[in-house]
Amino acid sequence: MALEELEAQINLLLTSIEENPEDIHELHELIRQKLAQIRALGLPMPADLVELEQRLEAGFEAPDPDA
Repeated sequence: MALEELEAQINLLLTSIEENPEDIHELHELIRQKLAQIRALGLPMPADLVELEQRLEAGFEAPDPDA
């Protein structure tokens, strides 16, 4: 699968988040799977997708119980 196709699928998932915010956790997981596919295929990870991945991870970190 080409990088462009995976990027297009990620863009569709991002659009789905805007249209269906109630499904955000499921859609985030699907995006993570697409990003993992890119890495598994040995394709270069574009900077915007690296940033997206970091933002997804930051959004789902467990809260610090000591905070």
